[in-house]
Amino acid sequence: MTEVRSAPQIWETALGELQIQVNKPNYRTWLSKTIGLSFQDSQFIVGVPSTFIAEYLDKNQRSLIEKVLTGIIHHEVQIHFQVNGLKQSSISGRGGREKPGPAQQASLPLLNSRYTFDSFVVGSSNQLAFTAAQKVALNPGSSYNPLFIYGEAGLGKTHLLQAIGHTALANNAKVLYVRAEEYTNQLLNSLREKTTEEFRNRYRSVDLLLVDDVQFFSGKTQTEENFFHTFDELHNSNHQIAVTCDRPPKSLSFHQERLRSRFEGGLVTDIQTPDFETRLSILQDKAKLNEADVSDDVLELIALQIQQSIRALEGSLNRVIAYAKLIRSSVLTPELAVQALKDITGNDSKTAPVTPRLITEAVVNSFQLTPSDLRSRKRDEITALARQVAMYLIRQETDSSLAEIGRELGGRTPATVSHAYQKIAGDITNNPSLRRKVFQIQRKLSGPSHGKNC
Repeated sequence: MTEVRSAPQIWETALGELQIQVNKPNYRTWLSKTIGLSFQDSQFIVGVPSTFIAEYLDKNQRSLIEKVLTGIIHHEVQIHFQVNGLKQSSISGRGGREKPGPAQQASLPLLNSRYTFDSFVVGSSNQLAFTAAQKVALNPGSSYNPLFIYGEAGLGKTHLLQAIGHTALANNAKVLYVRAEEYTNQLLNSLREKTTEEFRNRYRSVDLLLVDDVQFFSGKTQTEENFFHTFDELHNSNHQIAVTCDRPPKSLSFHQERLRSRFEGGLVTDIQTPDFETRLSILQDKAKLNEADVSDDVLELIALQIQQSIRALEGSLNRVIAYAKLIRSSVLTPELAVQALKDITGNDSKTAPVTPRLITEAVVNSFQLTPSDLRSRKRDEITALARQVAMYLIRQETDSSLAEIGRELGGRTPATVSHAYQKIAGDITNNPSLRRKVFQIQRKLSGPSHGKNC
């Protein structure tokens, strides 16, 4: 049976493999901001942020990329690079106007088909932003105008902003999505080419204006001034404005103080780092979308290791899947996942060696006990479990003998230590809660400061 996947899905799988085959600086500079746009008749189009990147990839990475794509799709592929901004335009559909057809949609790579409300995983870290975005999309201009969503990179701000666009388009609104950098470039081009009236009409005749990464306006006096007037004209006409930013309005260093106050006049909401349950849900959805058979054990391991952003989560899952393909492994195990993510989450080379004493300290902190509890003869359930976990981890993370581990933990016999090791090794396979706890302790031990401040 032929596997049917969209260009964005295929490209994300390809990025997972390319992450392994090129060094980190090259991946970050040339590939990290690319997207899969379309795939038809063996022609695969990749969207890139600039002409410079397109030229570099075409000259230096074409053969590697085509080889990776061929391996994923199972037949030869010809790659083309398209600069996103060159194809960016507004989409009309209000009233009796003709709704955008497939050709129009294809010319808008920046409105990603995957970025919808249905595909957004909601958790405690993003609930308010999600609810506000939905309300804005369904009733533009009537409330939360402007909507200002802020948060660190990779947490889903662009996803929500484009989801607003998709929903509004479905209701025949006239929508324009633009990155702040592109807005600035287009403004400068219009001034240079004396087409400012066309630029003005383009941005002030829409029902919804969606602007990504407005922090880019900071310090650009001419852009700030222009956007202020664009903002005011739209807002005074009850047309919706929604923006994203990497910081709250009060932290923006705008020359236009009144622009900052305009941002604060609507709803300001943030997106925070997702908790473990949300990260796991994101990975489960991502695996399902890619039709990848990944066990919950592996997904939990990734969710525990990768905490900084949704983008990093998705990239890590792609990397693990690609790694399994490269080594021709039919089963994706937690051990294989650890190996695939090694250079992402690996220990700092300057980290001091892990010792039995450090492990004991980490275990008692995790279980909220004292070192003397582990060395005592207490046999209550929590203390006994913590003691066994300590034995397991010391055996796993150090070269200590069974006798040495027994002495470290209050004079236990080698047989007791061996039994504890076997018990915990079995229990973490069947007990997700214990597995997470043990892994979190290991993760803290792997940090430069051995997790003392975690």
